[in-house]
Amino acid sequence: MFKKILIANRGEIALRIIRACREIGIQTVAVHSTADANAMAVRLADESVCIGPPSAKDSYLNIPSILTAAAVTGAEAIHPGYGFLSENAMFARMVEEHGFTFIGPKADHIDKMGDKVMAKKTALSLGLPVVPGSDGAVESVEEGKAFALKAGLPVLIKAASGGGGKGMKVIRKIEEFEEAYRTARSEAKANFGDDTVYIEKYLEAPKHIEIQVFGDHHGNAIHLGERDCSTQRRHQKVVEEGPSPVISHADREKIGTLAADVIRKMGYVGAGTIEMLYENGEFYFMEMNTRIQVEHPVTEMITGIDLIAEQIKVAAGEPLTLNKENIRFRGHAIEIRINAEDPQTFIPSPGKITQFHTPGGLGVRFDSAIYQGYSIPPYYDSMVGKLIVHGRTREECINRMRRCITETVVEGVKTTLPLHHWIFQQEEFLSGEYNIHWLEKKLATR
Repeated sequence: MFKKILIANRGEIALRIIRACREIGIQTVAVHSTADANAMAVRLADESVCIGPPSAKDSYLNIPSILTAAAVTGAEAIHPGYGFLSENAMFARMVEEHGFTFIGPKADHIDKMGDKVMAKKTALSLGLPVVPGSDGAVESVEEGKAFALKAGLPVLIKAASGGGGKGMKVIRKIEEFEEAYRTARSEAKANFGDDTVYIEKYLEAPKHIEIQVFGDHHGNAIHLGERDCSTQRRHQKVVEEGPSPVISHADREKIGTLAADVIRKMGYVGAGTIEMLYENGEFYFMEMNTRIQVEHPVTEMITGIDLIAEQIKVAAGEPLTLNKENIRFRGHAIEIRINAEDPQTFIPSPGKITQFHTPGGLGVRFDSAIYQGYSIPPYYDSMVGKLIVHGRTREECINRMRRCITETVVEGVKTTLPLHHWIFQQEEFLSGEYNIHWLEKKLATR
């Protein structure tokens, strides 16, 4: 087992990793920008190293500075968390080449699954159903139009290296195609440095279902159930829950077993998430995230398994002790993402937190790195906390979440807590019948 791990991240995920390390007796090194000098992770880690100025490209994306910090502190492994460099294959390779262990999958798997065209081909070859789409990248407007007319409108243009809704355009009329195609490629180039796009059939009202998977160096692979992440705004997840309120036990077993088989065939190591669209009783592979997810606490709450600790153990070469027989799913869990944003306009709201109080009670967890007096910097993602609750049933879980939202106090900045209060009053959410388009449509008429 490792004696010291460097955490190449910030915020709540950095603190989450520190907690897991401390519980299994591993020392931690927190890296930070000058803007994060007073961050909670910096205060609680055994050591800390400043790696650059506030801009992420000069600090949290600065690979030489991170590797130097690992070397000077004697760290044996690097945990990338999520975001930043977590799905950067070059970083994973450089970590290993410099003698450290990358707590994540093999660089080749990050490469393969990071390109959505390649990921789709890989998934299809391994037996996962996929949304009908173009056979690889679409190189011209004419080629794209021909596919769209053959497949039938609507279709979706997607950036091959994309995420978060950037480089993504829905086409409902063929007359819209040329402008949307050029815009999608332009956005993809600006955001990901790669203007490759592909096209797939657009599903009108799907659920977004993701399967938590794990593999080790010894050929073992498991799934830990699914999370329903269909409450989204601009392709960004807002609320996640598990298990999904609309998937039967038989379908859950079927897709979970299939996902684990895919991981085993790939020889995948570590935590990953297979993202699916689900409509009319059918699953379709969308993409794979080769890292831990923001919403991993949902799975932890219903299984009782520390996924970060499992990541570390697997990276250290230990075999998975988890198997289909000893994983137990209990009750229901829901997570909300609390962003420092105006709940009406969604404009970021950085600033100093003047009052802060977290909810408590049975089945309540609050993952955050903020504290009273902390100043939220304007340079990074606006998510400042995650509220996760567990209940014996979905109804109990929803009632608990409502209570916890009213108990949570974050003053001095605007947050999305009022939005969540509103979501948990909506009939479509309460019934579980919401889809990935529901929240955005509902907000447009609010």
